[in-house]
Amino acid sequence: MSTVQRQMVWGAGLAILICVSFTIFFFIRFPLADWRSLWETDVMDIPFIIFIPSLSIIIGILFGLTSGIRWKNQIQSIDSWLHQIEEGRQLELSEINAGSEIQTIATRVEKIQKQIAEQAKLSQKLATEKAEDIESRMQEIISQERNRLARELHDSVSQQLFAASMMMSAINEAKTKTDDRETKQLKMVEEMIHQSQLEMRALLLHLRPVALKGKTIQEGIEELLIELSQKVTMEIKWKIEDFPLDKGIEDHLFRILQESVSNTLRHAKSTTLEVLLIKRDEFVILRVVDDGIGFDVDEAKAGSYGMQNMYERAVEVGGTLKIISLKNNGTRLEVKVPII
Repeated sequence: MSTVQRQMVWGAGLAILICVSFTIFFFIRFPLADWRSLWETDVMDIPFIIFIPSLSIIIGILFGLTSGIRWKNQIQSIDSWLHQIEEGRQLELSEINAGSEIQTIATRVEKIQKQIAEQAKLSQKLATEKAEDIESRMQEIISQERNRLARELHDSVSQQLFAASMMMSAINEAKTKTDDRETKQLKMVEEMIHQSQLEMRALLLHLRPVALKGKTIQEGIEELLIELSQKVTMEIKWKIEDFPLDKGIEDHLFRILQESVSNTLRHAKSTTLEVLLIKRDEFVILRVVDDGIGFDVDEAKAGSYGMQNMYERAVEVGGTLKIISLKNNGTRLEVKVPII
């Protein structure tokens, strides 16, 4: 039974009770000489004895209907509030004109909504902190694993390649030129070992990139290039001016330099490498030039994660990165970052 029907039944029952009470009071107050007068007296062409009960019942039903509709609307309002809270919607109860009967409920619903919002905010904060903590741990684990692999490669494969390179050099120097074909093959093997060494050094630079760790970018670049010049046969030149930079810019420029040098070692087949770091007209300029075999810049942009990473790092500090490369005429990379 619905709220409206229930209120109508209650109203009709109340009307009957009032009618019976009124009738008893009327008969006690005004005793009737003859009961037939109740049937003979008409009100609006209806006998008095029927009119009074019928009128009372109709009034009771109308009262119950009105009251039932009113209570139904209030209950529907409460149900609507709870439904919106269930779906996570923001409910502005201050804008709702609630009757005095449900004003207390409205106040409690508002308090519950605030509590749910605070709990949701706290849950999101905890989830964010947990995700950041997990990501930090994963990065730490990845960094430790990369360092472990770099150490193992350096201590085993890199040393073996170095030993093989020395042996091949000694064999080629001691061998007489009696067989040109065999000599060419040995030279090819020596070049392959040399290229493998460059690939290994580039891979180690990727696995265990040198961090500045409190040093300026000028100190970091010099340390990197001095160490590299001791391990590769190519001629390395650099010109580095001393000027202060924000740590964020220093880190991004240093990572771009590492990526560029790694690409040179792996792909360029160059004999010289030049690095320039200068400040001109409120711009810091990093330039890396080699005399290698060159490459197609457009194709490299589409297929190289390293190239995309360098472009993104330059953009992150408000700078630009340009790469010019010609076949058999080397490659020139230049980063310009405004100093604000």
